[in-house]
Amino acid sequence: MNRLRRPCRSFVIPAQAGIQRLRFAVAGLMAMTALSALAVDEVEIGRRIYVDGMLSSGAPLAGERFDAKEPVTGAKAACVTCHRPSGMGSVEGDLLVSPINGTYLYNLSQKGRAVMDPHVGKLLSQAHEAYTDETLAQTIRTGINNAGREMNVAMPHYALNDKDMAALTTYLKQLSVQWSPGATADRVRFATVITPGVAPARRKVFVDMINTAVTQKNGATAQGKHHMTSAAEMLLRTERKWDLDIWELQGAPATWAAQLDTLYRKQPVFAIISGIGEGTWQPVHDFCQRQQVPCWFPSVDLPPSTSQDFYALYFSRGVALEADLLAHSLRLQNAHAPQRVVQVFHDDVVGRGAAEALKRALQGSGIAVEQRLLSEAGASADDLRAALQGVAATDAVMLWLRPTDLAALAEVPPPAAAGLYFSTELASGEHGFPAAWKPAARLVYPYELPAKRTYNLDYMKAWLKSRGMPLVDEAMQSEVYFALTFLTDSFAEMLDNIYRDYLVERAENMISRREASRAEEEANVRPHLGARAPYAGNRPVGTPLPMAAQPTNVAVIGHSQSTTIYPRLALGPGQRFASKGGYIVRFADPGSDKLVAETDWMVP
Repeated sequence: MNRLRRPCRSFVIPAQAGIQRLRFAVAGLMAMTALSALAVDEVEIGRRIYVDGMLSSGAPLAGERFDAKEPVTGAKAACVTCHRPSGMGSVEGDLLVSPINGTYLYNLSQKGRAVMDPHVGKLLSQAHEAYTDETLAQTIRTGINNAGREMNVAMPHYALNDKDMAALTTYLKQLSVQWSPGATADRVRFATVITPGVAPARRKVFVDMINTAVTQKNGATAQGKHHMTSAAEMLLRTERKWDLDIWELQGAPATWAAQLDTLYRKQPVFAIISGIGEGTWQPVHDFCQRQQVPCWFPSVDLPPSTSQDFYALYFSRGVALEADLLAHSLRLQNAHAPQRVVQVFHDDVVGRGAAEALKRALQGSGIAVEQRLLSEAGASADDLRAALQGVAATDAVMLWLRPTDLAALAEVPPPAAAGLYFSTELASGEHGFPAAWKPAARLVYPYELPAKRTYNLDYMKAWLKSRGMPLVDEAMQSEVYFALTFLTDSFAEMLDNIYRDYLVERAENMISRREASRAEEEANVRPHLGARAPYAGNRPVGTPLPMAAQPTNVAVIGHSQSTTIYPRLALGPGQRFASKGGYIVRFADPGSDKLVAETDWMVP
């Protein structure tokens, strides 16, 4: 069917008219650019109010809570304190701080739901009538929500002028309304990082574990299967399959930043999960901060300082924690403390970092510190013998040695010192120590004691056995297993709120609760030892224990606080090291690797 067309008439625009129209077009473009800049400025003003507690005038944000009896100003009044960087809210004891990002305030998505219950993790945020700019302003200023009800007294009332209120509203409207890079409606992409120098056996088992775990996770997400940790996740159908990239870095650390940026530009990822490294981790840490990508519990000996960094989460401070533990223990000896500590360490990033941490921790103690360097490569018996020359009976020796060094130590007689201390982190545990050194050796021990640790790691070892994977490095493998299971649990509770900031916040909020509940679940199953091993092997990583496997006799509950090599893991807002203490231990006898604790659990 032919369409009726109007006749086409051509005409010529006079030159003056053309110039005038060009001027109008340029003016319009400039106006649009000005409006765009204005919108950007308004978001930034709103961000400063929300995050920093600073008004557009530069004055501190001010509010009053608890019926005007408690004024708050500046950073303490900032919305981020309770509602968190993602705007997804938080849990403070029994107080549920509701989400306030654009999705939840304005109902921009009908799927807007968040797990909020602090005890069972399954109570969802309640739907409410959509706010308008006017009702939101009234709520912020008066503490009366858009249903006419008073909000919790912990919520401050803010005296914001119209300009600042508009800026804050604009910021909230754009906050966490789009999934972070790497996430789609049905998939989420992760990467893991391997730095140069990782021993082949450790690298292989690391890659095998992480690939197997992701395959299991995706098998549990297949159509018709519902191995989910949350009833809400099943109801809302928010579970996603995982894609994994292995980023294996090459060359010197100075080149890693460019390598990581290139990999990320090629394929953005939602988070870096686990990871393994020898030596420095700083370039990877810096990449995560720069790209705002969560760095999720890598296995590294010397994590960077995270005092101002949001996106990196670590198991502990590694050898820096061991340094503080030893210094704390030596200070407690008072008059019996050694006169000098002789440190023997390799001239590499981790060795220097460990030695400097101990030197710093002993400042002001009256204990002198002497540094004795080994080469960056492995130490020979002659190297170690030379490093121990002149050690006196009033000295303590801290040996920052790796397993290959311990083998060479068998040819070196132990000096008659006040104390011979070793790094458990660098030695990869308590195995491989020469028998002649065991009577005097003391290990700085950031892990759970072996008898209880065996119980904690029962499931991880059964999972390895069922998949035909060897136990090469217990500490590293337990960390990888935890990182993956905890990530599965965290994603289940995130539902459809796939924001990077929210993942970090969920870790802060749920790690200790998750550990307690999972340890209890696993304790419930342990009496069924005959059925336990096959079941653990077939259970998808991170999924809950089936009710049918839970016995009626639960007398063993309470024997374990953790499912990791660490006694307890906990984080709070801004905390980035989940395990914060350790022991000093000794060998029970030279003929075995059995350990005896010389101190209680210490948090330096």
